[in-house]
Amino acid sequence: MSLGTAATRTTNPLLLALLIATSAYVVATHRSPAPWARSYSAFAKLAFAVLLIRLVFAVALGSPIPGTHVLLTLPEIPLPHWAQGIRLGGEVTAEALVFAAYDGLKLATLLICVGAANALASPSRLLKSLPGALYETGVAVVVALTFAPHLIADVQRLRAARRLRGRPDRGVRGLLQVGLPVLEGALERSVALAAAMEARGYGRSADVPARIRRTTAALTLGGLLGVCAGTYGLLTAEGGSYGAPLLLAGIVAALAGLRLGGRRSLRTRYRPDPWGPRAWLVTGSGVAVAALLTLASSRAPEALHPGVVPLTAPTLPLWPAASILLALLPAFVVPREHS
Repeated sequence: MSLGTAATRTTNPLLLALLIATSAYVVATHRSPAPWARSYSAFAKLAFAVLLIRLVFAVALGSPIPGTHVLLTLPEIPLPHWAQGIRLGGEVTAEALVFAAYDGLKLATLLICVGAANALASPSRLLKSLPGALYETGVAVVVALTFAPHLIADVQRLRAARRLRGRPDRGVRGLLQVGLPVLEGALERSVALAAAMEARGYGRSADVPARIRRTTAALTLGGLLGVCAGTYGLLTAEGGSYGAPLLLAGIVAALAGLRLGGRRSLRTRYRPDPWGPRAWLVTGSGVAVAALLTLASSRAPEALHPGVVPLTAPTLPLWPAASILLALLPAFVVPREHS
């Protein structure tokens, strides 16, 4: 997830490709045979589709980026006066396509990094790390993330079975005949899981005094508002003086609210999952990449955001590229049997 944060700080295709390569290497070396680990390829396909859609939009709808290298001219459809600023067709320039490719690649890299996190992180271990106040929400999210690979596996299995029987597996008809069995299987798994969770006491909560509930709500809501206001202050030039203190105060208040809100949750820990040195190294490597790329975006913005007017080839800045290589640390400090 820190690599995804780092991807938002640059549009340099060389740095983005390096982020994709490092995350892919860690996934390739430490991906487990668990069902959730199969979702990485789905995220990679989604990222490729996002990049293509961004390029198609740049060709069909035009771009605000001025350009002199015209690649082709499409028939332009006239639009009414209330649609000023929008065009369909017209000239397609190399500058506009390169700008769209940079922008789409940034979002694609973010999706691939999220897919890497989804493929490597165990949902059960993630659930154990959540605060008690977010336990019920965390259960719902983890169940959804766990069921998603099962749905993909069911679709692949049913399509393969239809192909073996000589029946169509594509188009609207194939989608309907594959989708209904998949939905039926998902509902059966949901009912079975709900019964198992109820038998194990999920959803039961303790009685908390009204004073504690009001304090928890005030701290959580006030902390989240402080985080939003502090983040806005950091992103604007006028709020640089109050942004950081307000953000820090909001984080502290939100954490205190989550701590108090955890009293509602009745749960025990069987075999607690310790946060050891390897976990600190993995987390620290990702945070270091995000922090160094953020620093580089302010120190050398022209290297992390290559221009397209005039059209020039991007260059690879050395120390930001070296900082991205820190993301390879988990591939060497975490043994395969612990992944």
